[in-house]
Amino acid sequence: MKPFAALALPALVLLPQAALAHSGHGEAAGLAHGFLHPLGGADHVLAMVAVGLLAGLRGGRAPWVLPASFLTLMAAGAGLGMAGIGLPFAETGIGLSIVAFGLAAVFGLGLPVSALAALVGGFALFHGYAHGAEMPETASGLVYGLGFLAGTALLHAAGLGLGLIAAHAGRTRVAPVLGGAVAASGAALLAVHF
Repeated sequence: MKPFAALALPALVLLPQAALAHSGHGEAAGLAHGFLHPLGGADHVLAMVAVGLLAGLRGGRAPWVLPASFLTLMAAGAGLGMAGIGLPFAETGIGLSIVAFGLAAVFGLGLPVSALAALVGGFALFHGYAHGAEMPETASGLVYGLGFLAGTALLHAAGLGLGLIAAHAGRTRVAPVLGGAVAASGAALLAVHF
């Protein structure tokens, strides 16, 4: 793995949007706003790309199961947020998800796909909650929700492509570097936020 690629994920933390994506950004309405929301903060970008990366590195059924688990439980979390049901420590859960996904890429690739899907899905609730809590209560909320699901799927696909390339290059060599970079990025985001 080239040094540049190993540093790409941590470099995202240095971007101006490194502050978490939930500081409020005006009215969130419509498909385009929903689609762009996951792309608007390093926390979402890192976590959602990391899900695809983890799926690609794990292989087998994981490229389908992990993103499906994330999207399904993210939608459930959005329902909680839309209903006004509180989910404590949502921002912390989002930051920890990045660390957990990175560590899973380093140490957990031998786990059953079902265990990885449970890990991914559990943290997806926090991401979905954050989206749902910001979703408007108007009819456009559904369209916004479809937009953020599509944006999330795009980020999963980008991570999956990276994971498949990395697995082809040698999973045992590349997974610790990429996973470590993801985990370190998550730790840095948590440190910035808290």
